[in-house]
Amino acid sequence: MASDFFSSMAISAQGMTAQRARMDIVSQNMANANSTRTSEGGPYRRRQVVFSAVKPHQKFDDIFRSSFHDQQRLGVKVSQVVEDKTPFREVYNPGHPDADARGMVKMPNVQPVQEMVDMQAAARSYEADVTAIQATKQMFMRSLDILK
Repeated sequence: MASDFFSSMAISAQGMTAQRARMDIVSQNMANANSTRTSEGGPYRRRQVVFSAVKPHQKFDDIFRSSFHDQQRLGVKVSQVVEDKTPFREVYNPGHPDADARGMVKMPNVQPVQEMVDMQAAARSYEADVTAIQATKQMFMRSLDILK
């Protein structure tokens, strides 16, 4: 029972960590929505987080039990941060220092509305993980009360 409790907590904690990383990347995207120069050259390119499923650390009894019940407990982690390859927006602004001969400036491929939707989704997922941790903790505490 205790290992199930800790496994649930670990999975929820992994989810919170992953969603926090997602929020950090969205924040970077929003902060650089108008950055026309980067150290790599050219405008800022939007970044996205890629998640992957991972097995939490398991003890022998967890592995033994899962072989009978065929339960596969999976958490999540950030496997990589990738650049969005969509084309840059072009804006006519001949007075801008980064304008080309036609007066066009390449702007980052960041869409603020899309970033806000991503931020909202990450926040909701984070809140769901917090709720799962609280529910697990309550169930464990009630179990202890019953055993008294």
